[in-house]
Amino acid sequence: MPTDPATVPSGPNRRIVLRRRPQGLLQADDVEMVTEDIPELAEGEALMQAELLGMDATVRSWLNEGEGYLPAVEIGEVVRCSGIGRIVATNSPAYEVGDIAYSLPGMQDYAIVRDDFFTSKLPPGTELAPMLSVYGATGLAAYVGLIDIGRVREGETVVVSAAAGATGSLVGQIAKRYGCRVVGVAGTPEKCRFVVEELGFDACIDHRRDDLRAALKEHCPKRVDVYFDNVGGPVLDAVLGRLAQGGRVALCGAISVYNDTHKPPGPANYLELINRRGTMQGFIALDHWDRFPEIRETLRAWVEDGSLRHVEHTFEGLGSAVEALNALFTGANTGKVVVRVAD
Repeated sequence: MPTDPATVPSGPNRRIVLRRRPQGLLQADDVEMVTEDIPELAEGEALMQAELLGMDATVRSWLNEGEGYLPAVEIGEVVRCSGIGRIVATNSPAYEVGDIAYSLPGMQDYAIVRDDFFTSKLPPGTELAPMLSVYGATGLAAYVGLIDIGRVREGETVVVSAAAGATGSLVGQIAKRYGCRVVGVAGTPEKCRFVVEELGFDACIDHRRDDLRAALKEHCPKRVDVYFDNVGGPVLDAVLGRLAQGGRVALCGAISVYNDTHKPPGPANYLELINRRGTMQGFIALDHWDRFPEIRETLRAWVEDGSLRHVEHTFEGLGSAVEALNALFTGANTGKVVVRVAD
């Protein structure tokens, strides 16, 4: 039922908009927090008040000029990111006031949502933070990348980079469920201890301290059957040099190069894909959105039986969004980074 216009929230809408293209790590003055009126609803639209925002490395890539799987954020536009919120006004038959929805609201208090590909209603009583991590696009990427793209099989050796991050931490645990030897790559001793002692990885390599090639040889004596890549760069190169016969590389992200102001060099070891008859395939989780309900229920069963843990790293207040996004690149986070919007 459409909302009476008199009951539509009239308070200000804080929005973090892009002022200029970042050169490297996102700086506070690359964006600006502006205050605007809450927009009026057109036919088929609803107003969502954001409660939690999800920070993903791809948010930074959307701030660069050029084509990607989604258009670049334009100067003056709100910085795009995923989020969950409550419908507070509606002019759409798809939504009622009080509904909880998952969408791409961006870094703002209120966002217009529609009954489209990017927005879905969530069941009443849904725990919000896990819907941005294990039950959101993060969990979908982990599942699809490992099982569909990586074609993982029992007894294989799986290596995952950014192992203590939102996606990598799930990938490693799912691979353990499949009976694999799992080796993580992370950036601090604390993160390595976390994935081994808390998440059950067999080993973890500290890429800042360890000799990557020597460590891969030590921890992957049978070579690497599946590599789930979240970082690109030197780590990808090193793993290609240790690929097993018929090895598969699933390219989920390249966090090591999103802040680069120039095109990164290609992997020097790509000829190993020929020598080892290997494959390397990129994928986008959104391409598999139609399977999400089925995959979500599988992930939920694993969480409930205790074999899949999820961790959220929460920042407080919309004003912390830049710090939260940068945590993904400075290594300050463990697990999924979320921002609780209200100050």
